[in-house]
Amino acid sequence: MKVMAQMGMVMNLDKCIGCHTCSVTCKQAWTNRAGVEYAWFNNVETRPGQGYPRTYQDQEKWRGGWVRTKRGKLKLRAGSRFHRLTQIFSSPKMPELRDYYEPWTYDYDTLISAPLGEHTPVARPKSLITGKDMKIEWSANWDDDLGGGPELAPADPVLKKIKDEVGDRVKLEFEQAFMFYLPRICEHCLNPACVASCPSGAMYKRSEDGIVLVDQDSCRGWRMCITGCPYKKVYFNHRTGKAEKCTMCYPRLEVGLPTVCSETCVGRLRYLGLFLYDADRVTEAAATENEQDLYAAQLDLLLDPHDPAVQAAATRDGIPADWLEAAKQSPVYRLACEFKVALPLHPEYRTMPMVWYIPPLSPVVDALRDTGHDAEAAGNLFGAIRSLRIPVEYLAELFTAGDVAPVVDSLDKLAAMRAYMRDHNLGRPADPSIPAAVGMTEEAVYDMYRLLAIAKYEDRYVIPTAFAETGAQLEELACSLDFDGGPGQYSSGSFGESSGRPVPVAVETFHALQQRQTTEQMVAPGSAGQVNLLNWDGAGVPLGIPTVPPKQEAGQ
Repeated sequence: MKVMAQMGMVMNLDKCIGCHTCSVTCKQAWTNRAGVEYAWFNNVETRPGQGYPRTYQDQEKWRGGWVRTKRGKLKLRAGSRFHRLTQIFSSPKMPELRDYYEPWTYDYDTLISAPLGEHTPVARPKSLITGKDMKIEWSANWDDDLGGGPELAPADPVLKKIKDEVGDRVKLEFEQAFMFYLPRICEHCLNPACVASCPSGAMYKRSEDGIVLVDQDSCRGWRMCITGCPYKKVYFNHRTGKAEKCTMCYPRLEVGLPTVCSETCVGRLRYLGLFLYDADRVTEAAATENEQDLYAAQLDLLLDPHDPAVQAAATRDGIPADWLEAAKQSPVYRLACEFKVALPLHPEYRTMPMVWYIPPLSPVVDALRDTGHDAEAAGNLFGAIRSLRIPVEYLAELFTAGDVAPVVDSLDKLAAMRAYMRDHNLGRPADPSIPAAVGMTEEAVYDMYRLLAIAKYEDRYVIPTAFAETGAQLEELACSLDFDGGPGQYSSGSFGESSGRPVPVAVETFHALQQRQTTEQMVAPGSAGQVNLLNWDGAGVPLGIPTVPPKQEAGQ
């Protein structure tokens, strides 16, 4: 057994309101520059829908992820290594720009510079790629709030799979449609197909925390990683000729801060923490014969940090004591492995994804309330789960390769928590039969309630800092995206080149970033710390700006 640590995330879909704040803040932090205008490292999809890029879940078309051979081995769906090398100079199987969308801005200057006239001026959409006028036909959230609509839903690959199973239970009229939001980032998989696809070895998985990154110096722009990723969360920067992807905001994690998408999430639906796993058994688990057993195989791969044998093995394999303590307190481990309410996204791709999801329950409550029933009563909730407006089969195709049982088990536990805690909050006697019906104790239900409903900041984000021995490497000069055209490096030109934006001043170190973002005091005027207009907090005067106008000489 070889114990390794993996940073993971859990998202509670019951809380997502589809505000896209996570997407916008991630966009501003990581892809707000020329070459990746179309890329969203974080995006929020409405389900059912075609997603971003369009129909990315159709692996028969896009050839992403792994498949199991007749001999029980894994191979990339895109083909063997030799097959891929024979096609290295041809365009790999990957989405086109129209499958993502052609990014645009608006000619706002027309609104303020147009002369007076009979008609109101119009700000025409301008392509961020060509700078020319364009017609908007698709975008990263084109399906937004249109789940089940007759124009888009029939092309949803997941809906196509379950069409025969659910029959007429899925209505494509808006007034009878179902929908929920699905935020997506890179899964930072235990068995990443993108890493295996890369001919130049530029894509790699960090040994200390499992985050998957791209070495910009080694990347040669073969784009095989885009084909290999079944979630299509690797993007090609057409300006630099390099692949880019979600970094899980590793500079923030290294100083104990959550990712930008987690920090800014309005619904507080994201949880960050450590998993411990047995690295020697990853391939074996990913090669499980039955796709519906992959979820259980992945659970079995994750180790209990409270087990003395695991602790001893982790110490032997170099896991620091503070990381072991963080693994014991990890909210993602509790939700995925203890309570078993969080599920992985598309385990059938055999990549062992490490961003997990708690399936949505809210539409059950709404449906019961609309029919005049007690929407929080345990008996009503348990019965309604079997006849969800969101078909359980649809959720199962997303999270458990079509196996309905784990999804129903997760929803039953969420329903039991609601019913049990309602009695508690109303001062009624607790009913121990409610948690017993789902195989939980009263204490476990209450612990799950505290974590899902009222958890504080430090309970949702249990992030160990980087090893002290590697602290010198955390300077901004060591950033893996520090290259020509990287984050914050704008250039002049037309609309497609981020015209008119200044080059921002760099943050001095990641440790200073932590100090600024965690301090409760404003920067004192005249302090010796580095202050500039980029990170100035409004107190005092930025360096370089005089506090008092210079005195005029006599006679002037």
